[in-house]
Amino acid sequence: MTDRLPHEKGFHVSWDQLHRDARALAWRLDGHGPDDGGWRMVVAITRGGMAPAMIVSRELDIRTVDTISVKSYNFQTRAEPQIIKAPNMDLVGDGTGVLIIDDLVDTGRTLEVVRATMPKAHVATVYAKPMGREQVETFITEVSQDTWIFFPWDMALQYVEPYRGTE
Repeated sequence: MTDRLPHEKGFHVSWDQLHRDARALAWRLDGHGPDDGGWRMVVAITRGGMAPAMIVSRELDIRTVDTISVKSYNFQTRAEPQIIKAPNMDLVGDGTGVLIIDDLVDTGRTLEVVRATMPKAHVATVYAKPMGREQVETFITEVSQDTWIFFPWDMALQYVEPYRGTE
């Protein structure tokens, strides 16, 4: 088979690995909130931030969870990020005590838009790339900018031809 990954480097993340990394993110955030170390709310960036946000909120016993949805792709091409669903801003306020959770920061453009709505929130991602690194206060794993992360919700198990053929 001659088909290869469309990206120079691929980093495959299983559900187990994502769960371990999201728990590690929670442990890193534990005790670092502004309210005697606690956090009052989690805002997940949909869709990739939903699974890590669920795990972080469970680990830190945060019951108030909301989402923000930012669209920055049109048919696989980048577009200007725009918020298409905002969290309950009566609960969010200026973001003090709020954890914004996403799976990955890539260029940082999505987080720039999100930060503008919640300037005092704490942004945490499971994975970070160098171009967007400055938009994140807390993360677990940094990968190179040219690495493509394959998340478990984007993958399916299937047969793969051997590299050197079938004989």
